[in-house]
Amino acid sequence: MASNLNTRDVFEIWPKGIAPGSEHSPAIFKITERSQVAYWPDRILTGITRPNLTAFVPDHPNGTAIIVAPGGAYARIVLDKEAAEMARWLNPLGVTVFLMQYRLPAEGHENGKDAPLADAQRAVRFIRQRAKEWNLDPNKIGMMGSSAAGHMAAMLGAKFDKPVYPVMDATDKLSARPDFLILLYPVISMDARIANQDSRINLLGKDPAPELVDEYSADKQVTANSPPAFIVVTEDDQAVPAVNGLSYCNALKKVGVSCELHSFKVGGHGFGIRDARQLPVSGWPMLATQWMKRLGVIHSQ
Repeated sequence: MASNLNTRDVFEIWPKGIAPGSEHSPAIFKITERSQVAYWPDRILTGITRPNLTAFVPDHPNGTAIIVAPGGAYARIVLDKEAAEMARWLNPLGVTVFLMQYRLPAEGHENGKDAPLADAQRAVRFIRQRAKEWNLDPNKIGMMGSSAAGHMAAMLGAKFDKPVYPVMDATDKLSARPDFLILLYPVISMDARIANQDSRINLLGKDPAPELVDEYSADKQVTANSPPAFIVVTEDDQAVPAVNGLSYCNALKKVGVSCELHSFKVGGHGFGIRDARQLPVSGWPMLATQWMKRLGVIHSQ
């Protein structure tokens, strides 16, 4: 049965467009090109007050959906290498992809430190509410986050039921729990010894209280209800130490949740798919595909 969902459909996830708590944010939507090479774009996005999802629909959907959230140290959203390239990998597997624009915590939102989590919760609920209409399986909604968005996704896996925004409509009565997570070089801990400092400052400020550090360290918040995760890290990552991903994986296993972690010696940070070329870490999409097959969310072609 055909779906009425189309590639390039854009959906604002909040009923009024502007997210609750962002009505008075001074943030101004802006896209900035950083690349000096015309055919190798490297755009960033700032000033988000109207979070949205952009659909990329496969030719042969299998009912699985993945929300893809690019990183950017909670200061920006990287638009190219951690977004559409993921859709080009996942669509041929039958996965419907929703590229996410989420709020950045230091852009003047009320309760900014919970703004990304609120957007992530709402995004899962938004898709779950429309799953039947879009011929998606409401029990096969995953989230993929890179770098700081990996922190957002990991916190969603730990705190999907934390009340971080007022109930807006019937959508908010649904579970915000993702069914699985894919985390690339994720920020996990807010511990100053291993945290990505920019992400930590943008989320919690320059000198957060110890209890706040623990509350927003995703590895200290997981429960037995957290979803299974697939994690990729590199040993030479100078921006987000690999111990972040390892800590989250160990925390999941400690509470009985399955986790698969792949650590590569070389790859640095922010490689996505295109910057992983010609390196061993370029094999991560194949490994993630095999993991999703074992999980039962995609099937062998």
